[in-house]
Amino acid sequence: MTEKSHKILWIDDEIDLLKPHLIFLEKKGYGVETASYAAEGIEYIKNHDVDVVFLDEQMPGMQGLEALLEIKKIKPFLPVVMITKSEEENIMEEAIGREITDYLIKPINPNELILSLKKIFHKKALVSEQATRSYQREFGKISMDITMANDWQSWMDVYKNLSYWSVKLDEIEDDQMREILNGQLNEANRNFFKFIKKSYTSWMQNPDDSPVMSRNVLDKYFFPYADKPSLLVVIDNLRYDQWLSIMPILQDRFHIHNEHLYYSILPTATQYARNSLFAGLMPSDIKKLYPSNWKDDPDEGGKNLHEEFFFNKFLQRKGLDIDFTFFKILTHSFGEHVIKQL
Repeated sequence: MTEKSHKILWIDDEIDLLKPHLIFLEKKGYGVETASYAAEGIEYIKNHDVDVVFLDEQMPGMQGLEALLEIKKIKPFLPVVMITKSEEENIMEEAIGREITDYLIKPINPNELILSLKKIFHKKALVSEQATRSYQREFGKISMDITMANDWQSWMDVYKNLSYWSVKLDEIEDDQMREILNGQLNEANRNFFKFIKKSYTSWMQNPDDSPVMSRNVLDKYFFPYADKPSLLVVIDNLRYDQWLSIMPILQDRFHIHNEHLYYSILPTATQYARNSLFAGLMPSDIKKLYPSNWKDDPDEGGKNLHEEFFFNKFLQRKGLDIDFTFFKILTHSFGEHVIKQL
């Protein structure tokens, strides 16, 4: 049963014909107020609290789209469900552009009303319940994957899966499921440490059998596109779950064609990993080739001040004749490096 506090305002010039729907909603526990024309409904909204508006699109006097604009001026975040006899594309596009929450086509099935209200009032709870069930089903498989992972690709798959669920469970704010996931993350960290301890020396000795790492990530994923205008942005300490969180923002503006993970060299600190990325070399080789541009841990001064120099040398070793602009922007929380081919 839905709480009585959920109040609906239904604005329709044929409201008397909708009496069966109003009774149906009241029996479901909703409070329903009505208005026979747009101006009356707008006045009601100014003076009363409502949780959702059902708004007829075609009425005498002020039409539904005009009324929608006025409602949004008064209460920008009030959910409005447009009800229309017309399925004309231009009308629906305009209504969606003015931020309707949902729309229904006359004649209305009572179950459609309830479904629309559930999406408005209970979406978070429904999403949370579904996500919890899905994670519970996935729990055993994840635990098995953590136990069985024995190569760099399978560990990437484990990490991507755990990151996905980390983002998902953060969205629904389920503390119990979050605690269970944290247990799996801790287990994965312990097993991954053992895997790295066993494998890292072999990767250094046999680069052809290793995953893509800091020293060859540009060689693998950036330079193949160097024959066309390119932009590289490097963000310090960007975890995959953080990438999943910002990806929807980027997808609104760009097509994301490929997504790859790579392994950092050790130590993962900026002095080593990021210099390695821009130089295409291991830190010991950077120090050997460019001793005046390398600082050891005890040395004073910035440890990553020569990345543009390292990148230039990398291009020369590759035999790439590229005109580029190198920007460096530092903020409190991360560093951004932008390389733009001209």
